[in-house]
Amino acid sequence: QVQLVESGEALAQPGGSARLSCAASGSVFSIDVMGWYRQAPGKERELVATATRGGITNYADSVKGRFAISRDNAKNTVYLQMHSLHPEDTAVYLCYCNARNTRYTIPDDYWGQGTQVTVSS
Repeated sequence: QVQLVESGEALAQPGGSARLSCAASGSVFSIDVMGWYRQAPGKERELVATATRGGITNYADSVKGRFAISRDNAKNTVYLQMHSLHPEDTAVYLCYCNARNTRYTIPDDYWGQGTQVTVSS
């Protein structure tokens, strides 16, 4: 199994910045995609940003130009740097990865517990 542990700022002001980190541990042979999703109260879970092992990134339109995702493959860690935060960015942010436990297993999806990010003055 793969465990994902998130960390980072929980509270930010509108227009401010925050940074999230997520480290994968456990039976990790390789990780293809790592990224972040979020879920606000009463809303469906939505993609925020993902990054492949090779560095290809994908962003939700709502965060393009404000958020930046990056990875440290050696540390199995993904980061989300958030700027120009809006109150609408308030949500539980969940770390995600698609990983193999061994060379011979097929990739599987793993999720972190989630970390609350609140944007409020």
